[in-house]
Amino acid sequence: MEERVMSELLHRYAHARAGDKGDRLSLGVFVYQEDHYAWLVEQLSEPNVAALFEHRGVSHVTRYLLPHLKGVNLVLDDALQGGVNGALNLDGHGKTLSALLLSMQVTPPT
Repeated sequence: MEERVMSELLHRYAHARAGDKGDRLSLGVFVYQEDHYAWLVEQLSEPNVAALFEHRGVSHVTRYLLPHLKGVNLVLDDALQGGVNGALNLDGHGKTLSALLLSMQVTPPT
């Protein structure tokens, strides 16, 4: 009998791009296969994303569904520790945070 994998990394099923505006991070996430879109929406709930970025002090996550593009736009408030002009970290734009999202443990699609 074949054993089912219980979790995988999101990057196996989707790709992402990050953008910023002040202290607000925008993450666009798009599935590789169209039939995985409903699964992506299920995995990237606002509470799941907020939990992943909790250590960054995110105050609010808003999710926008992009069904025609088979993607999701996630907007995270207060994710950039002040943004490019206010943060002393090396990634004030938050570009590497798309990689953090793609490292999220997910339940594989069926």
